[in-house]
Amino acid sequence: MTKLRLAIVGAGPAGIYAADLLIKAERSFDVSIDLFDHLPAPYGLVRYGVAPDHPRIKGIIGALREVLDRGDIRFFGNVRYGIDLTLDDLKKHYNAVIFATGAIKDAELDIPGIDLDGSYGAAEFVSWFDGHPDVPRTWPLEAREVAVLGNGNVALDVARILAKHADDLLVTEIPANVYEGLKASPVTDVHVFGRRGPAQVKFTPLELRELGEVNDVDIVVYDEDFDLDPASEAAIASNKQVMVINRVMNQWRTRPSGEASRRLHLHFYARPIEVLGSDGRVAGLRMERTRPDGAGGVEGTGEFRDFPIQALYRAVGYFGSPLDGVPFDSLHGVIPNREGQVLDDHDQVIPGVYATGWIKRGPVGLIGHTKSDAMETLSHVVRDQANWWAPEDPSEESVVALLQSRGVDYTSTEGWHHLDQYELGLGEAAGRTRIKVVERDEMVAVSNQQPVG
Repeated sequence: MTKLRLAIVGAGPAGIYAADLLIKAERSFDVSIDLFDHLPAPYGLVRYGVAPDHPRIKGIIGALREVLDRGDIRFFGNVRYGIDLTLDDLKKHYNAVIFATGAIKDAELDIPGIDLDGSYGAAEFVSWFDGHPDVPRTWPLEAREVAVLGNGNVALDVARILAKHADDLLVTEIPANVYEGLKASPVTDVHVFGRRGPAQVKFTPLELRELGEVNDVDIVVYDEDFDLDPASEAAIASNKQVMVINRVMNQWRTRPSGEASRRLHLHFYARPIEVLGSDGRVAGLRMERTRPDGAGGVEGTGEFRDFPIQALYRAVGYFGSPLDGVPFDSLHGVIPNREGQVLDDHDQVIPGVYATGWIKRGPVGLIGHTKSDAMETLSHVVRDQANWWAPEDPSEESVVALLQSRGVDYTSTEGWHHLDQYELGLGEAAGRTRIKVVERDEMVAVSNQQPVG
């Protein structure tokens, strides 16, 4: 029987679901899958891109863990594609590769002052509070008044973590350095700005409800933002999710406030025009008031307002990163592809190279989209058998020997179990569920049962 040796680069949900779906699919060939990731631990943005106070994420991790724990997919962590393992290496040992590297950088926002000190990308901050090993251990939390630009779930996550008292996060797995940083924050007011109205937000109802339950934080909304146009009223009437969001925010309008030590403000119909500075640092934000344009968008009103702030976070989307030897669409931050088949500069399919997840379609959609996305890509992998690579050495031992010959201290599924138990032990000793290990060297050492420190 023909055997498919498949490499998947990226061990987040997109990569793991692609591997799982192919293992379970009815097919006319045998399959062997190796999953590679530059991080020592699996799960990608589920571990490093979601706020730690979302308990439902544990359910997603549980499902992903079940896939890896079956033992029919090999995981190689702490392997840097393009450095430890190249496209030429993959061609020597596999029939095909699927890139599932996601989108982890912040999309740009081109307004004056955006590069001032105190202006940050939300993705960087999320990586910090989630204990990503490749970001600095400290974060400059010195502002009393902070702005967050964006009306999606990432914006809410950032705003909530900034406003929340650090002690209320001890029930989560936040690392010790993150707790200490947030504990010392002097923040009193967090302002979230969106260009459109409250009926056009990208928050989920669950995220919004959670916001209203944060201890000792008043949620402040403004009556001027709820003079709804016909399109907004129609959206509320026809979409259950929008209806729930509208109901929650209208409840906040009547809720007494002023007693909490911190405030989280939601501003709508507000377009950022300029980040104002003083001595090279963020000192304010100039917004233009917008209004519905009758065609589903907004237009400027010519009314400008300045808000005093000392820090700003842009949560206006994620953006993919180019990969060595693989075409890249620098405008959209994705690998150019047709239903997951990677295309060259002449829009021709490149044999053996595929993409799935956010690096394929951009940073949109939830877990359900990731599964259907993977199925589309895999359908082509299966049908493209005649165009698979013909590797020189497709044996499962060959890639292990290659990594060892290069001195790559890779981790495995078994190693992840060691790290998982170690983090749970750290948490138990401190009276918490888990404390996440942050340092890459420590993660690798624990995973491979080497001396720590």
